[in-house]
Amino acid sequence: MHILMYRWKAYNYRDVEETFKLLGHTVENIEQKLGNYDIDPAFEKILEERLRQTHYDMVFTVNYFALISNICQRLGIKYVSWTCDNPLISMYHQSVFNDCNYIFTFDKTNYLEFKAMGVKHIWYLPLAVDTKRMDAVIDDRLVPDGIDKRVYDGDVAFVGSLYERNSYDKLKYNLPEYLQGYFDAVMEAQLNISGANIIEPMLTTNILEQLQQYFKLEKSSEESFSDLGLIFQTTVLGFKIAEVQRRRALIELSKHFSVNVYSNSDVSDLVRVRYMGSVDYWSEMPKVFRQSKINLNFTIPNIKSGIPLRVWDILGSRGFLLTNYQAEIPYYFTEGEDLVCFDGVEDLKEKVAYYLKHDEERLRIAENGYRKVKEYHTYVSRINEMLHIIEETEA
Repeated sequence: MHILMYRWKAYNYRDVEETFKLLGHTVENIEQKLGNYDIDPAFEKILEERLRQTHYDMVFTVNYFALISNICQRLGIKYVSWTCDNPLISMYHQSVFNDCNYIFTFDKTNYLEFKAMGVKHIWYLPLAVDTKRMDAVIDDRLVPDGIDKRVYDGDVAFVGSLYERNSYDKLKYNLPEYLQGYFDAVMEAQLNISGANIIEPMLTTNILEQLQQYFKLEKSSEESFSDLGLIFQTTVLGFKIAEVQRRRALIELSKHFSVNVYSNSDVSDLVRVRYMGSVDYWSEMPKVFRQSKINLNFTIPNIKSGIPLRVWDILGSRGFLLTNYQAEIPYYFTEGEDLVCFDGVEDLKEKVAYYLKHDEERLRIAENGYRKVKEYHTYVSRINEMLHIIEETEA
């Protein structure tokens, strides 16, 4: 097949592209920053000209872009997307009903939601990892010049954002005391629940009616059907909850253990944490996961049931994973054998203490997780499944 791939900042686009090529397909790229995922006349003109000049069997993107779907619909070309974020506000758009679409989402709850809306061309497809690439990066001979290998060592490591630039902090003090208290209570309740999202049902009609006086919904286009509840629970409360969860856990762990944080976030208030700066996803991150004794995953509550990319990357690097519980984990992994789940900060602290003292058990679990993803959860198997679904649907 001849595939045109829109390349943007998604971490896993290169793994997907290389897998297409490995399977014998030709891939070309188009790359341009979008001003709006729904409407961008300059990009639309470039893309349409490209599709008219050259025959492509499909256009592929990591995550869903309404404007690309509409162009493909108009020109009669298959548009294939695979999500790595949830929920994607860009999917709450009339274009999801286009016949050209083949939408694959890593979150089963998200899949069931859109299936219930009547979206026909949507399928559930979890994320994956390229263990061969990870193994090559982890090879000590490939450490970039001038970088001390010890920078990747540590007892406990977290790689990711702390979401300190969330919009709730700016909005909160414009809200009346009742709404401030209500949202604080909702977030605190969510922080104490693993594997389920309770934010949506707590945003009742009455609460949303009050909220709209202080928080204005700006839709990306008239065809978007995202609403106040969706936007507020994800881009406001979801990000704030992620910040609180991560900071609380890191602060508590750093009182008792050596904790390394690899991030672009401001961690100046985390006085005991060892700030390591950011690491490159491709050349450095697998080394952190491999050389750290314990790797942490905190799933942002916006991901309702799915397994985020960080989980696959840690396991694919032969790293020991300590993660919050997600509803889809038991479908693919055995808790305590392939990875370990925690429930709250106290449980996290106890498990960190235990696994730092039990090296053999920790290494065995990391090896089990690595072998499982290497055998069953590769990009080759996922892309083959994706292409098989497309072929069957067209038959």
